[in-house]
Amino acid sequence: MRKKLKHYMKEIIFFVLIMTLFANLLSLYKSQSLNNAPLFLKDVQLLNNTTYIITPDKPILIHFWATWCPTCKLEADNIEFLSKHFEVLTIAVDSKDDATVQKYLDAHGYTFHVVNDPHNQLASLFKIQGLPTTFIYDKNKKLLFSDVGYSSTLSMYLKMLWAKF
Repeated sequence: MRKKLKHYMKEIIFFVLIMTLFANLLSLYKSQSLNNAPLFLKDVQLLNNTTYIITPDKPILIHFWATWCPTCKLEADNIEFLSKHFEVLTIAVDSKDDATVQKYLDAHGYTFHVVNDPHNQLASLFKIQGLPTTFIYDKNKKLLFSDVGYSSTLSMYLKMLWAKF
C-alpha cells in the first residue's frame, strides 16, 4: 500500500510540474503579441467615477479580467492580495455595464481599483488576446513582465518586488 501511495504521489507531482511548464510556455507564446510599449496611461476613470492617477515613480500591475471568465475568478483573490501591497489597476473587459461589474465585486468582497471596459477600447490598445492578462511595469513605466492566463500570487508578488529595483 505504501509503495502504491508513493508511486501515485510521484505521478501527481510529475503531472503538476508538466502542467506548470505547459502553462508557462503557453503564456509566453500568447504574450508575444501583446503591446510591449512603455505604459501610456496617466490617469483613468474608475468604476466608482473617481479619477485614478497612476503614480509616476512606482511599479504598477495592470490586470485585464472579466466577470464571466472562470480563470479570472480563480485569480481574483491573488489580485486582491497584491492590491493591498502594491499599486494595482484592474480592467474589466467585456463585462457589461458598471452595475454588473460592481455587483460582482461586492458579491466577492473585492476592493481593488477597477476600470470598466465594456467596449474593449483599452483591451484593444494593449492588444489583449485572452483573459486574464497581467502586465507589470517598473517605476519608469517600462514593461517588465506580461502573463496571459493564470498567475500565482507568489509569482506576481516576486515580479512586483523585482519591478521596484
